[in-house]
Amino acid sequence: MKDRPTIRIARPRLLLFAFGDFAFNLYWQSIMLFLLFYYTEVLRLPVGLAAATYLVALFWDGVVSLAVGVLADRLRETIGYRRLLLFGPVPLGVSFVLAYLPPSTHGSWAAAAVLGTHLLFRTGYALVNIPYLAMTARVTADSGDRALLAGARMLFGAAALLAVTLGTVPLGGWISGSGNPATIYLAAAGLFAAVGTAILMAVALFVPEVVADPIVRQRPSLRAASASLARNRAFVTLNLAMACIVIASTILTKSVLYFYKYGFGDEAAGHFALASMGTVGLVAVPIWTLVCRGLGGRATWLLCSGLAVALLAGFAAFRIGDPRAMQGFLTAMQAALIGLHIVFWAMLPNTVEYGERSSGLRLEGAVFGVATLLQRVAMGAATGVFGIALAATGYRADSAPTPATIEGLRLIVAVPPLLFVALAAGLMVLNPLTRRAHAAIVDELSRTRRER
Repeated sequence: MKDRPTIRIARPRLLLFAFGDFAFNLYWQSIMLFLLFYYTEVLRLPVGLAAATYLVALFWDGVVSLAVGVLADRLRETIGYRRLLLFGPVPLGVSFVLAYLPPSTHGSWAAAAVLGTHLLFRTGYALVNIPYLAMTARVTADSGDRALLAGARMLFGAAALLAVTLGTVPLGGWISGSGNPATIYLAAAGLFAAVGTAILMAVALFVPEVVADPIVRQRPSLRAASASLARNRAFVTLNLAMACIVIASTILTKSVLYFYKYGFGDEAAGHFALASMGTVGLVAVPIWTLVCRGLGGRATWLLCSGLAVALLAGFAAFRIGDPRAMQGFLTAMQAALIGLHIVFWAMLPNTVEYGERSSGLRLEGAVFGVATLLQRVAMGAATGVFGIALAATGYRADSAPTPATIEGLRLIVAVPPLLFVALAAGLMVLNPLTRRAHAAIVDELSRTRRER
């Protein structure tokens, strides 16, 4: 088999590829931050129905992401990731706009229309996002470049978060010239869809896939792919560790408003704390990217998780009685968690080569599809754990909290995240992918290709 001449591309094109995450986060952050509010406050759906719609969509998201990942590996050599990125963004943009299109019917038919457009968007998102993620294993095989790519993606994602939070209502109102909330959200969705579509098509047109083809050319069956992933110790330990971090961060984030409202009696300060947690990435991402490129992924993970464990242990041991001090703790925790996310996205493509050397199968779509599914499951599990723990504190909405409730909230902030972050650190100790080990695997695969 003829080997390709290089396993790296020019930095500007690598950064253009990372800019694709800005496009995806225009969609994702809008759906996460505004769609539920749009359902309840604009469409006037009952909160239970709106929440159920989200639960069904979350389950569907995980299932369809896994299916797309497996299908992408089977069609990789005939269709390719770039074609999906070229032809998928337009349907994705249309489905996003439809998610904000008020239904023309009422009652149960309106609820069905809302659910249908939400599922349509989740499907379109998976059909483009999973091939994009899988392509990160194709644009470079260098661990340092992959760390740079992960950091740049997160930085662009943070920028998209700011664009969505600060721009949705002002830009939607300016474009539509209307004060109608439904029209404002629909106009903003149209703008984000146009920008996102243009960016993703530019990625497809100008970013090449330079990593060599798999050693074995075949369409892996679902059984073969599952067996290969199950034997891939680097993949299994990394994803289990990340699932623990997702659970820890979800519980921590969901606790913030409750702790500020009932612990400090200052809900507004809680909203400001969440905003601070969202913007700290603009500073933390470049720092952790440099650290990851210097130390390698696994060492950086252990450093970040050690910092998070120390912060959580300190919070558990010393009661914070001031909202500003709590904000400082949350900001520091978010900075540590951001470092863990950078490491995960930098190391996940490396598990592709690890699995290829072990089984001969180069699974790219399946790797990112299963990873997405596990994170969605972790989010759901964390939400359930948080709800059970919150009920156990004796919490009652808008009721005066008892000392037991306040102490229970404090323990929710500290104990579950501490346990899951510590478990994630232990799992990463078992991960075999140091930077040196991955470089040796890439060299070995390159030699094998040249000999064939």
